[in-house]
Amino acid sequence: MAETTTITRPAPIIEGSLTAFLKSIDKLGAGAVPSGFAGIDPSKYAPKIAAESQLQQDARTAAGGLGALTGPDAYKAYMSPYQQEVIDTTLSEFDRQQTIADTARRDRAIQAGAYGGGREGVLAAEAARGAATNRANLQAQLLAQGFQQAQAAAAQDLAARQGLGQYQTQLGQSGQAQQQAILDAAAAAEREQQFQPFTQLGLIGQQLAQIQPGAFPTQTVGYAPPAAPASPLATALGVGTGVASIGSKLGLFG
Repeated sequence: MAETTTITRPAPIIEGSLTAFLKSIDKLGAGAVPSGFAGIDPSKYAPKIAAESQLQQDARTAAGGLGALTGPDAYKAYMSPYQQEVIDTTLSEFDRQQTIADTARRDRAIQAGAYGGGREGVLAAEAARGAATNRANLQAQLLAQGFQQAQAAAAQDLAARQGLGQYQTQLGQSGQAQQQAILDAAAAAEREQQFQPFTQLGLIGQQLAQIQPGAFPTQTVGYAPPAAPASPLATALGVGTGVASIGSKLGLFG
């Protein structure tokens, strides 16, 4: 039985393009590279992390010294250099006023004729004790005031440094993010460069794949396989039939 095989071929106008495309695919698959292509080197487009900016490093260094502003002795660096002078001047004025008060009290005792007596001595001792107490209280108040002012100054400095550190960190992070974007863009461009031959072939393949085979003329080739050789039995039967037919015609078999 004859068989017919239908072969669908692309149009001659694109047959050369398909052949060249397949040859290029075969070369890349076998490890051969086009001219000017050194092969894929993943290290050239490996992800990279942008280094910290100088602002970030400075902020971290400065943050390491903030602990000194939170310790129990942090206020000392913020004490007024004139604190002791203020205390000395204030106490000197207190002593002067106390001397004036003692003199007036003594003069009153003299005028009353009680100076040097027991009662006057008790009053003098009590006045001296009260003056010493008041002087100590005044000194403590001045020290406490200076301490509170120093603490407030330390807290303000801490807040200012923290705010500056945050601002520096934000600026540094922005710079680092920009540098990271540059590195990412460079890596992406390098990767595209590395894969350029494959990308190019892929684009060509996509265009060729859009072409429908039915859009081109087809060629039908008829094919008839040779007949199978006759078996010896069929040949013998054929010969016997022929001899019998001839004999019959000649009247050899009655």
